[in-house]
Amino acid sequence: MMRWEKLEIQRGGPGKRWGHTCNAVRGGQLLYIVGGYGEDNAQTNKVHVYDTTTRTWSEPEMQGTLPVPRDSHSCTTVGDKLFVFGGTDGNIPLKDLHILDTSTNTWMAPYVKGEGPEAREGHSAALIGKRLFIFGGCGKSFDTPVEEYFDDLYILNTETMLWKRVATTGIPPAKRNSHTCVSWKNKIIVIGGEDTQNYYMSDVHMLDADTLTWTKLVTNGELLPPRAGHTTIALGKNLFVFGGFTDAEDLYNDLYMFDLETFTWTKVMTIGEGPSARFSMAGSSLHPQHGGVLIFIGGCNKKLEALDDMFYLFTGIVTENERDERKLEKLSLRKQLRLKSQEQQGLTLTPVCDTDTPPMLTLETDKPMAMPSHIQFPPNRQNVYVNEYHNPNGKRTFQAKVTKNITNCYTIETVIDGKPLRGVLFSNNIKKTAADDLRRKRVAVESGKKGFEHVMMDTTKSPEPEQHHTPGATSAASDMKTPAASNASPPHEVSGGVKSSLEVNKLNPSTAAEDTANSIPNPNHGHDGESEALTGEEHGVLAPTQQVIAGVKLVKSD
Repeated sequence: MMRWEKLEIQRGGPGKRWGHTCNAVRGGQLLYIVGGYGEDNAQTNKVHVYDTTTRTWSEPEMQGTLPVPRDSHSCTTVGDKLFVFGGTDGNIPLKDLHILDTSTNTWMAPYVKGEGPEAREGHSAALIGKRLFIFGGCGKSFDTPVEEYFDDLYILNTETMLWKRVATTGIPPAKRNSHTCVSWKNKIIVIGGEDTQNYYMSDVHMLDADTLTWTKLVTNGELLPPRAGHTTIALGKNLFVFGGFTDAEDLYNDLYMFDLETFTWTKVMTIGEGPSARFSMAGSSLHPQHGGVLIFIGGCNKKLEALDDMFYLFTGIVTENERDERKLEKLSLRKQLRLKSQEQQGLTLTPVCDTDTPPMLTLETDKPMAMPSHIQFPPNRQNVYVNEYHNPNGKRTFQAKVTKNITNCYTIETVIDGKPLRGVLFSNNIKKTAADDLRRKRVAVESGKKGFEHVMMDTTKSPEPEQHHTPGATSAASDMKTPAASNASPPHEVSGGVKSSLEVNKLNPSTAAEDTANSIPNPNHGHDGESEALTGEEHGVLAPTQQVIAGVKLVKSD
């Protein structure tokens, strides 16, 4: 069960505040609180920093040109920088952009180009790649009390500092204010808010950032009640929504979780002392510095009084990358010593064993898609531990789990760059039929290749399936023939448009010098369609006593 923890109020903090922003930097180590309303019953432009490791506050001296005091602005983390846009100074909405460099605590007012958003407050912002998305909010002219609500979408290129108002397709969210907006993968998700008729909403809209297409999601589960002024924090595929207010002027202190893969709402039951009912609270994720921990601070109660309390929410949710890191930490000293030895000796793929745990199969590469030149794989190895190891020399060792031992091949699973992958290891001890010989002879004659006698070798050698070489793609047949030296091969594209993160191709040492000579193009040759014989040394041939895997192909797991 998820657990709340109320933190002790420390000196040097921001004090009572609402309409502020809260952004984690340095992987969740530091928390920056910018602006808001509450101190002396006015807006502020002060910046307070909370160290989540020592649980202490500081108010560093800011350099550069400070933004005017404000609340209800947006603040987006872009690397070590915070992009602050809009808000209100208490009288009129703002449309200025300021950047705080947290590495030097220096404010900058950048020169921007293009068509930027109109002055607004209560809008939302989210980052995908280098693009900062601004959606919705409300604004008004200085000489009229009439508020204007927005449903427009702007994108700021954070490298070129170019604003652009973009046209979208699909079913866009209605004009709204005091909603929330977060990013997940290449998607922008908008939740709830208040519309032009002062109705409160709980709808969920998703924007594809590549196609700029809006989709209204059909959600299920324990549905979120309509609200505005709530706080939404993303943690992996889950969104956590806390607090807010309704048209009955009732405030919420409930917690809901939304699964972005299943579109399912869940009302979260918690233990511990959590926040009271409130709105305009700020929060952020402290992951990965504090795995699965969210932080909430400040807000406004029903009496419109600013609050200064602060809470941790321990969700217990761990991402795949963190699971892998924890598994690596559990490696015995013997395994760690063996891995270190492999690094020093330049080994590529060897089993790592412990007396009390299943063995591992590790693959070391200089680049994320580098292809190793040797494989040694003992028989009957199953249920091998899955992990990934990064050594200090910049090489990467991938550890795969063998899930099944089949005739002539093994099925494996692994995780590379946080992506679960699965594939098959093919043995070179495959029985070759007469039909295979005839087909190979016919292909060799029709292609006019030299060295035809090498194709007619003894039938005890590994089979050579027919190959069709296509630029930018790798066929299954070529996997059995491509030399390990071909590190520049492109990733394999599998069904569903998913590319594999790694392809490993091995040779049969007993036939490397013969069979390969007529079927593998020489990358150093200057003429297309021609090939030269490569020596066994060039192919990294193993000793005859070693069992060699003939081919590997990894694809993204379901």
